[in-house]
Amino acid sequence: VILRPGNKYEYKFGFELPQGPLGTTFKGKYGCVDYWVKAFLERPSFPTQEIKKRFEVMDPVDVNTPELLSPVAAKKEKKVSCMFIPDGRVSVSAQIDRKGFCEGDEICINADFENTCSRIVVPKAAIVAKHTYLANGQTKVFAQKLSCVRGNHIISGMTDSWRGKTIRVKKLKPSILGCNILRVEYFLQIYVSVPGSKKIILELPLVIGSRSGIGSRSSSMASQTSSEMSWVDLNLPDAPEAPPCYLDIVPEDHRLESPTTPLLDDPDSFDSPIFMYAPEFKFMPPPTYTEVDPCIANNNVQ
Repeated sequence: VILRPGNKYEYKFGFELPQGPLGTTFKGKYGCVDYWVKAFLERPSFPTQEIKKRFEVMDPVDVNTPELLSPVAAKKEKKVSCMFIPDGRVSVSAQIDRKGFCEGDEICINADFENTCSRIVVPKAAIVAKHTYLANGQTKVFAQKLSCVRGNHIISGMTDSWRGKTIRVKKLKPSILGCNILRVEYFLQIYVSVPGSKKIILELPLVIGSRSGIGSRSSSMASQTSSEMSWVDLNLPDAPEAPPCYLDIVPEDHRLESPTTPLLDDPDSFDSPIFMYAPEFKFMPPPTYTEVDPCIANNNVQ
């Protein structure tokens, strides 16, 4: 084909991606997976012109398979000592309803914690990404905490439970599990910070996918329910009933008078210290509906 000067020519090229799994486009701390398409223009007696364009490849990960819809559970226990003297133990057991999630999903955590040592411990949960690079017989691993939630402090001899505590899956790249040079894995870490000792860490594997049918089904059900409720005739009362007196429902021994008191500085640098806030008032009762503000009454008289 002869290209004459001063004219514009356009040619369309099409290429088929190779069959089989392809590594998802990825960029991390120690490496990346990129795909490019290049175009060349050869001209006699002139250097070859070259241009390239980057494009993304997304290997689909379906999280609606039976394996990824199955619950995941684990438990762990740690003995605590002080100067080689036994100081009780800390145990944790946790379960999530499934293994596969997508961006925007909520992970519901059911967990039980027990503290029989003499220290105050703090339960937490976090989504952790783990990147494993494999090249020339060498391996590099990079781990990063992405999001975190925490529970209440557990004092000595007490237990605590999470029932449906949630942590949201933020915008993440899908898991890469079938590549021989790179692995991108995700875990839900449920751990307990023990002052003066190592954390007890429980890891539940996660698979972050690119397709999810669970969220769409939930949205459809919600919209259907709201449309049905719009036809319901709600018989509301004409006037609300007066609230009960606070002094009648709050026992005297439960009325807190102490000021704001720091409870415990969290040794985990990812989170800020927790404080326990005690109200500085004595649950004063609200005014009745028939009471008139004296200032307003005086203004009306004038």
